[in-house]
Amino acid sequence: MKKIKLSLFVKVLIAIACGALLGLVAPDVLVRILKTFNVLFAQLLKFVVPLLVLGLVTPAIANVGKGAGKMLLTVILIAYASTVLAGLFSYFCTSNVFPLYLTPGELSTDTVAAKTFETYVDMKIPPLCDMLTALVLSFMFGVGMIYVKAPGLKKAFDEFGEIIKLVIEKVIIPLLPWYIFSMICEMSAKGVIDVVLGSGVKVILTGVVLSILFLIVQYIIAGAIAHKNPFKCLWNMVPAYLTGFSICSSAAVIPVTSECTRKNGVGEDIINFTIPLCSNVHMCGSTIKLATTAIAVAYITGTPITFAVYLNFVLMQAVATVASPGVMGGVLMASLGLLESIMGFNPEQTALIMALYLALDGYGPACNVTGDGAIALVIDRLFGRKNS
Repeated sequence: MKKIKLSLFVKVLIAIACGALLGLVAPDVLVRILKTFNVLFAQLLKFVVPLLVLGLVTPAIANVGKGAGKMLLTVILIAYASTVLAGLFSYFCTSNVFPLYLTPGELSTDTVAAKTFETYVDMKIPPLCDMLTALVLSFMFGVGMIYVKAPGLKKAFDEFGEIIKLVIEKVIIPLLPWYIFSMICEMSAKGVIDVVLGSGVKVILTGVVLSILFLIVQYIIAGAIAHKNPFKCLWNMVPAYLTGFSICSSAAVIPVTSECTRKNGVGEDIINFTIPLCSNVHMCGSTIKLATTAIAVAYITGTPITFAVYLNFVLMQAVATVASPGVMGGVLMASLGLLESIMGFNPEQTALIMALYLALDGYGPACNVTGDGAIALVIDRLFGRKNS
């Protein structure tokens, strides 16, 4: 018989269900063992994430230098602005709607700490550098390689990036469902799982709605610039949205996104240049999903987040997620360090964010690839006729 291969989405759902049930009957010894794994895995994540930024963002920045000058810069700036605006859109929308159906502080630190489980082993794995240092180094080496033309260093970073991808794909991703399982099991044992699951459904649905609304705004703006019917253009992108939703990857949907963009009358040269580039630098949907989830967790755990702190996070996160589509769950992985260093989340909160983020992974990439088509419309209007 063929071996059944489950998707990460299915594994996460199974992990949540099994963790919630086991926590109701598990003895304290078992919960402590799972808590020990949870803490050790969190330490491994902290160690790997800065290396992920160095290994993926650095070569991505270096590769950006090999392009079409002004058009390249325009695409990157628009993609970055769209990603940042998606995060701000999420902040202002969720700040107004979450109070309508979420209870502030219902999963507060005092509530979670009512019953605690100590780990059997407490081992620290300090990262080589923090996230901001990793981002600065990525820019320094990436931009430096563009001007110095250091093929040896470029090759070394490319190979380093492949090693990091291997670690993420073969170690981190396979263990993520177990990490979520251990976290949910502990919450169930503490008696707070009903709050987590009840709020989680509302948060996920909120993220889906916000991502669709943001796409409508994107296409209204792009349609006005390109002098095209925005709703017809958005309708033409539905196959790309559904494909991205089903396979949860921006990069893998490039052929479908290109074909849908072609139906919107965008030139072939613009499509071949813009769509592959945007699949690596335009993360509007994933940002909406991450931002919505993070704000919800902050709200229900009673962790205040000022707009200044959040803005700092969004500006850094839009940079950190460059080239993350090359790794399953890359946007989430690249943002974990920022969630703790800038937003001030503790490991338990980041674990909860991961569980909600991965519980319905598809709508983020679906929004990403559909938004790529909007950027292509703008670039075709600005540069298409000049190049024809």
